[in-house]
Amino acid sequence: MSQPESKSDRRQFIKVAGAATALGALSAPRVFAQSGANHSLQLALIGAGGRGTGAAVDALTASNYPIKLVAIADLFQHKLDGSLAALKENFAAKPELIDVPEDRRFVGFDAYQKAIEALRPGDFAIFASPLAFRWVHFQYAIDKGLNVFMEKPLIADGPSAKKMFDLAKKADAKNLKCGVGLMVRHCRGRQELHQRISDGAIGDIVAMRAYRMHGPVATCFSTRKPEGQDELSWQIERFHSFIWASGGLFSDFYIHQIDEVSWMKNAWPVKAQALGGRHYRGDFVDQNFDAYAVEYTYDDGSKLFFDGRTMTGCRNDMSSIVHGSKGSAIVSTSGHTPGRVRTFKGQRQAREDMTWAFPQPEENPYQLEWKDLIDAITHDEPYNEVPRGVEASLVTSMGRMAAHTGQEISYDEMLNCPHEMAPGVADFKIGGAAPVMPDGNGRYPVPQPGILNDREYQETA
Repeated sequence: MSQPESKSDRRQFIKVAGAATALGALSAPRVFAQSGANHSLQLALIGAGGRGTGAAVDALTASNYPIKLVAIADLFQHKLDGSLAALKENFAAKPELIDVPEDRRFVGFDAYQKAIEALRPGDFAIFASPLAFRWVHFQYAIDKGLNVFMEKPLIADGPSAKKMFDLAKKADAKNLKCGVGLMVRHCRGRQELHQRISDGAIGDIVAMRAYRMHGPVATCFSTRKPEGQDELSWQIERFHSFIWASGGLFSDFYIHQIDEVSWMKNAWPVKAQALGGRHYRGDFVDQNFDAYAVEYTYDDGSKLFFDGRTMTGCRNDMSSIVHGSKGSAIVSTSGHTPGRVRTFKGQRQAREDMTWAFPQPEENPYQLEWKDLIDAITHDEPYNEVPRGVEASLVTSMGRMAAHTGQEISYDEMLNCPHEMAPGVADFKIGGAAPVMPDGNGRYPVPQPGILNDREYQETA
C-alpha cells in the first residue's frame, strides 16, 4: 500500500506542478486515431479526499497522452472545494488540465452518476470513495462504457467480492480497462525481483515476514459523534473507523504488503489465524484493534507472518522480507517507495551477503501504475486488475476476520461468509440509517474474539 501516509504518498496530496510541464499534445495512438492528434482523454474524480486528489495528480502527470479533469463528485461540499482548489494550485502553470466549471461539480449520494454522465464512452473515472460504494460505482461506469481506476481495497466482505468478480467479467466483455491502486505491482524494481525469485534466485520460498507498525493514522481512531451531525455522513467521513466502510485500518493499510509478498510467492494464502486487541483506548469509539498479528498459510505449508500496530511510543517498522531455501530478499525496505529491493545469499541479509540490488534512483510506482493504465487505454490492450484486486482484498479480509473472531479462517470461508456489512448501499441517503449504530454511550460494536465467531461484529450495539 513509508511512514504512515508519507510525503511521497499520493494519499497526502503534494505539489508536483513541475511534472505537469511534461504533458504535451502527441500524436494519438491507434485507438484514438479517428479523433485526431488533438484528442484528449477526459477524467472524472469520484471521491475528492486526499487519496482521490493525489490520484488525480498522478493521472494528469504520469502519461504523455493528453488528459484533462472535467468533473468532480463527492458526498461533501468542503471535500470537493478543497480538492479543486488544491488541483488548480498544483496545475497553475497548465490551467487547461483542470476544466471543472460549476455545472460539473456534484455533491451528494448521486453525485457519482452525474460525474460519470459528464464523460464520453472510452473516458475514465477515478473511484476513491470508501470501498463500500465500489461495486455500485463500478456497475454504473460499466453501463456507461467507461474505463476506471479504483483505489484499494475493493471489498470488505464476501457478498461484495462476488459482485465485484461478476462486474469484472462484464467489464472484460465491454473491453474496458480497469486499474486498481496496488501500485507496488508496477514498481520496476519489484517486477525484476519477482522475476528473479520465480527463476529460483533464492530457492523455494519457505517463509515471509511483513510489518506495518507506526502511530495512529488517518481517521482510524474516532471519538464520539458531535451532537446533531448526521450519523451516516459522519461514518462515511470517518470511514477508516468503520469496518463496513473501509475494512478498517487493517484492510486499508495492510493490503499492500500482504499483496506484495503473495505476488513474490505466486500464490494466495489459503487460511489464516491471528490475534489482536485494543489498548489504551481512552475515548475512542471506532471498531479497530490497534495491534494485529496474523499467520497466513499457503497451500504448500509456507507461512507469511504479518504484524501491524498503530500505537505511539513503540518501535516503528514498515518492511517486507522473503526467505527462500537458498537465500532471501527484501521486497520493501521502509515503505512503498523507493523499494530498494535486494537479494542475499543467506538469511542474515548483511551487506556482504548481498547478491543483487535494483539500481537507484527508481521510478515512483504511484506514477507507473498510471502510465501502464493509460498506455493500455490508448493502445487498446487488455487490462483488468479487478479480479486480482478482489483476491488481494479477500486475503486481507481473511486475516482481519481471523483476528476479529479468534478463529482460523480459510479463503473459501471468507468468500462465502454471508455477513454483508453495508446492505442497501446503493440506496443510501442523507438522514438514512447507517450500517452500524452507537449504543447509549456513543460506542460502536467492536469485534469480540471467541464470543462472536461467525462475524466480525454484531450490528446491534
